[in-house]
This record gives sequence, structure tokens and C-alpha cells, in this order.
Amino acid sequence: MMVFQAHVRRTGRNPAGMLRVMVLMLLISLGLAGCGNGKPALTKYSYEFLGSFDTLIQFMGYAENKAAFEVMARKGQARFEELNRQYDIYHEYEGISNIMTINRQAGVAPVKVGKEIMDLVRSSIAWHDKSPGVCNIALGPVLALWHDARTAGLDFPDAAALPDVAALKKASSLCNLKDVIVDDAAGTVFLAKTGMSLDVGAVAKGFACQIVADDLKAAGYGSFVISGGGNIIAVGAPKDGIRAKWGIGIQNPDGNALNPDDPPLDIAYVNDESVVTSGDYQRTYVVAGKTYHHLIDPSTLMPANFFRSVSVLTPDSGLADFYSTTLFLLPLEEGKKAAAAAGVDVLWVLPDGTLVATDGMKAVLKTLGGATNK
Repeated sequence: MMVFQAHVRRTGRNPAGMLRVMVLMLLISLGLAGCGNGKPALTKYSYEFLGSFDTLIQFMGYAENKAAFEVMARKGQARFEELNRQYDIYHEYEGISNIMTINRQAGVAPVKVGKEIMDLVRSSIAWHDKSPGVCNIALGPVLALWHDARTAGLDFPDAAALPDVAALKKASSLCNLKDVIVDDAAGTVFLAKTGMSLDVGAVAKGFACQIVADDLKAAGYGSFVISGGGNIIAVGAPKDGIRAKWGIGIQNPDGNALNPDDPPLDIAYVNDESVVTSGDYQRTYVVAGKTYHHLIDPSTLMPANFFRSVSVLTPDSGLADFYSTTLFLLPLEEGKKAAAAAGVDVLWVLPDGTLVATDGMKAVLKTLGGATNK
């Protein structure tokens, strides 16, 4: 059995050319080589690369040969790299206007951007307005202070400190999503006040995964998994002639995120679904012996402490990404109502290790619900 686990690997900026293609399993036994439709089983391959969205991105799936699989994966890699440039908040690139361009023009002028940014910003606003409103892409000024404090704390652990409370409160006055002006006709995004900034970290990777998956499906590819950090999207069914569903491992908050052999908390068996996890073990640093993570509650301006992790199951990877953050920032009962209203399924891991799942999520989980890959 092959399980694709949502390990979080924070890599920094690495050359996008660092990749490898490997055969994970060759179905050479005559007993395993035949599919139910009479067609020969395909071979399983994996391809991974670094450099986009600050994580390791993997493509896994089935093809007739290594070359055919690599063609698909390289198409996906090129698209991820393009989207990474579009959604980057730290760098600008020649010839395009991206999220950083929008931030630099805050309070100055609208910025004409491409469809990918328009769709991301528009969707993020719409999802925010339909939800309890705790996942806000305009929270950039607050998140920047936490980012700077975390970076300094990792570089100089003995001097690690929390962001200044007064500075956080001042920054929060520049986080009103209503001041993000989207002009569909002109194709522009404008931040109405100087000092505003967008931070799309809660949605961009999931949004990109969905775009890449849709592009590959449109190109005729129908059996693959994309894994990027805590974001996994499964397309179609495995083409091994044995299994009907993909096995998606959910990261154990107490496990080793850098060890691909670390056993998952549970396994979700799915087709054409996304599983996205947000957890308190991601992007952390230590101040005075206490660990602080990157998921900031806009009401307290501090990291939320309701859960160890929240995993969301829904077909759209962008929506799953948005709601994994949203539900991590809400108390359990509020989160249950928000999940039901959004039509997403969820697994919550409480601080004491207790697991709480919606009926739909439990139904696909191996351990908690007895699900199988048949």
C-alpha cells in the first residue's frame, strides 16, 4: 500500500531544478498486472522539486513509462513556478505584477494583475465574507511583524522575542478587508491605505494546487496526486488494477515532519478530493521556553491555541486551505457550525490528543472510521 502523507517540509528558497524522478513500484507480477477493464496496469512514479511556495512539491501517479510521467510532472512544475511568482509577497519579477507589487502600491494606485491573482483575491474575499471572518488576506501588517520576530528568533535564539504588542495593535488597524478594492472590469487590485499589505499564505498554496490539478486534467491526465507541504489533492483513482482509492496520510502533530517514514495519525481513502492540514507544529520558534507558531488569531493578535491541528476534506484545494486556517482559529463548537455551513469535512486534533471528526471525514478514515481503499 502506498500512502501519501501531508508532511510539512519548510525548505526556504532552493533552486527549482533540484528534482528527481523515481520508480516507486513496478507491477511485474502477472497476478497484479491486469486491471479489471482488461488493460495492463500502469507503473507508479514520483517526481519532486523545490523552489515553489517554500516547500517540497511532489507529483505521484501512474503512467506507461518514466518519460510520459515526467512530461506531466514538468508541466505541473512549470505551472507551480509561474504561480509562485504571481503569489509571492517577498519578491518582484521582471515583466509581471504580483502580490508584492500590490503591497508596494498600497495607498498609491491600483495594480493591474493577471487572472490568477484576481481569482485568488476575489475568492479569498468571498470565502471570508461567507465564513466567520477569521481568515483574512489583509492581515499582512500583523503577520509581517510575526514573520520578522520569528526569523530573528530562529537566527538568534538567545535573543528571541515576541512582536511588540503596541506595534501589533497599530498594524491591526490596517487590516480591514473592505479596503481591498477589486475592480473586475479593469483587472486591478488596490489597497486603499498606505501601510496595508496582503498575505495570501493561508490560501495561495491550496489555490495553486487546484489550478495545477485542473490544468493537468484538462491536458488529459487522470490519475495522480499532488502533495505540497500540508496540502494534498488526489485526482482520479490509482491505476494499479488493485485499489479504488488513494491513501492520504494525515500528519501526526507529535510526529517528525521531516521523516517520510513517520507513521501518520490516520489515513484518508479518497478520490477527487483535497486534504489540507494546518497545525501548531509548522513555522515555529521558541521564546523563553515556549513555542509559538504562525497561525495568528486576529482577535488576540497571538497564535491560536484551540488545537494541535485541523485537517479539511473537500474537492477544492483552495477552499480546503482557507478552511483549514479558518477552523484552526475558531473554538470547536464555532468551528463545527462553520464547517457545516461551508459543506466541508474536518478532523480536529485537540491539545490533549483527542480526535473529533465530522461524519463525512470519519467515513473516509482508516483508523477512526474503518474505511478501506476498495
